[in-house]
Amino acid sequence: MLEIAENGRTWVLTGPTSSYAVRLTEDDELLHLHWGPAIALADAEELAARPLPAGSSFESPLDGREEYPVEGGPRFARPALSVRTPERRGTEWTFERYDTEGDELRLRFRDTGLAITLHYRMRGDVVERWTSLDNDGGEALELLRADSAVWTLPERDGWQLSQLHGRWAAESRLVRSGLTYGEKVIGSRRGHTGHQHLPWVALDTDATEERGEVYGCALGWSGSWRIAVAQLPDARVQIGGGAGYDDSGLLLLAPGESFTTPVFAGLWSDAGFGGASRTWHDYQRTYVIPDADQDRPVLYNSWEATQFDISEEQQETLAQRAAALGVELFVVDDGWFGARTSDRAGLGDWTPNPDRFPAGLKPLADRVHAHGMQFGIWVEPEMVNPDSDLYRAHPDWVQYQEGRKRTEFRNQLVLNLAREDVQEYLWEQLDGLLSSAPIDYVKWDFNRCFTDAGWPGDAYPQRLWGDHVRALYALFDRLRAAHPGVAFESCSGGGGRIDLGIMSRTDQVWTSDNTDPLDRLAIQHGFSQIHPARVMAAWVTDSPNTQLNGRVSSLRFRFVSSMAGVLGVGGDLSEWTEEELAEAHRWVDLYKEIRPLVQHGDLHRLRPPSGGLSAVQYVRGDETVVLALLQAQHYGEPLPALRLRGLDPTASYECLETGEVHRGAVLLHHGLRTGLHGDLDAMVIRLRRI
Repeated sequence: MLEIAENGRTWVLTGPTSSYAVRLTEDDELLHLHWGPAIALADAEELAARPLPAGSSFESPLDGREEYPVEGGPRFARPALSVRTPERRGTEWTFERYDTEGDELRLRFRDTGLAITLHYRMRGDVVERWTSLDNDGGEALELLRADSAVWTLPERDGWQLSQLHGRWAAESRLVRSGLTYGEKVIGSRRGHTGHQHLPWVALDTDATEERGEVYGCALGWSGSWRIAVAQLPDARVQIGGGAGYDDSGLLLLAPGESFTTPVFAGLWSDAGFGGASRTWHDYQRTYVIPDADQDRPVLYNSWEATQFDISEEQQETLAQRAAALGVELFVVDDGWFGARTSDRAGLGDWTPNPDRFPAGLKPLADRVHAHGMQFGIWVEPEMVNPDSDLYRAHPDWVQYQEGRKRTEFRNQLVLNLAREDVQEYLWEQLDGLLSSAPIDYVKWDFNRCFTDAGWPGDAYPQRLWGDHVRALYALFDRLRAAHPGVAFESCSGGGGRIDLGIMSRTDQVWTSDNTDPLDRLAIQHGFSQIHPARVMAAWVTDSPNTQLNGRVSSLRFRFVSSMAGVLGVGGDLSEWTEEELAEAHRWVDLYKEIRPLVQHGDLHRLRPPSGGLSAVQYVRGDETVVLALLQAQHYGEPLPALRLRGLDPTASYECLETGEVHRGAVLLHHGLRTGLHGDLDAMVIRLRRI
């Protein structure tokens, strides 16, 4: 709901439990009023009537209160907008008008030839904010910085900052620390979202998992980005964020051109970190993720079984075994195209290898479909190997600096997707590929960061940082429109490209290359702070885990760990025993039964993975399921009972595993235990209201 004061200078957006309010002063300064529990328009007008505190020659009364601080004028805070022309710098804007379209509020400002529009939209209890800039003057404007939004927090003592940090194979790990004076900056300089941070922060003073106020912000951008959390000298806190890491230049805005920032979304919750997560999950399933109401299928991926040594006959054998397990989607990973017998060649040549697939992919896809499964492939379109037909024909199509060495990681270079000829080439290759065979799924990878991000000959080469991402989005949009039955997964060496922007164009994401089931608990715990299980791909692979750490774990533990998201299998099925295959079939069948709860239900994190016992619960309607995993048990100490959440305290629930009936607040005592050699244990507990 959007309410506007009679004088047209105070605006209130209200969702189911929260409100967001701003006001325009008599001097046309846009100030933040309120973000928190739902308030009425009259309450906002009362807040608007309060005068600003007096400033001094060393401090500005606007700092920490302004809704979108620009560079210049009576302010000292980090600017959200920094503009240059040959004659001047900074912004001296005036308010023009506001307008609305549906549930969207637009506040329009002007500085000479630059029109600046701040956009607001309430989606449930999530506020979406973004900014658009239109150059309708007669000279070019250089945008050094254009943040999507700045968020202002209420005055509190003892703010604590939560963030997700990591690296390859150790993504999305949650850390919480006290906020101190100055700025805390996270982001990516790498051209993609990055493994090092997810573009999300949360702030609280005393919240727990289920109680207390939490403020959260998440950026929808899949390139380089920055979020800065600042505690100002008067202790007020603001959070700014947007595309680009530094202020070296976003783009040159020519007369008649426009620029729109990505969405920077924010929420307030008084139900703790769990309540904030459930709000984020509901928002993404409702407004962000394509076809989110559909179940994601159980997949099998052949990479760990075969790596680059693949053949059509071998893939057919694996497909038969996967189908016997109840798998619903069979995916051929790297190695099916060009001269791709290792990671040294073939990227860029997106046609089936004639020795491995002499009649193309269609015969294998048809046989996979005959087994009752969908068919998928792996691609990495934004990359090229120097040893490829594409690079030999177009060495100028990559990012590079004139006169400098072209740095290779994983024996590959990054295509300059900002170029229109590269965009058209990739469209023709991928559209042709998806038209050549009945392909249902594409795993889209991105296995190296930007390094030599140059574009010799272009008038403003640094624009490639943003134009690459916009071209990627446009390519996804074009492919989805032309092939609406194809699902896409975002992958970047694991979790290197996970954000609300890529989430709006893909059906699921690859969480991490680390498939060790114990390591995955912390990764999945962090991921769940912002993103829902509906998009979190998780595989069961072989034991010992030879890909990473050599850890031995039971098939039971591997399955229960992976069933917390979109279940996949990635082991070498040709080496699994008949007993293992039979057990895996039972787990796949069980996952299909609980899949609606996991992928579409409300998540409650009952026990974090930092202790001996980890447990998550999903609730949907009258059903609930608990996935409990025992990591260790010290000195024979008893394990704590699990107090379930989100259930009707007046109802009775039957445990489908034991037949026990629980009434009211369910307290589960479980049978988890470690074996004589410290083996990990896991179990699935299902309850249904009776």
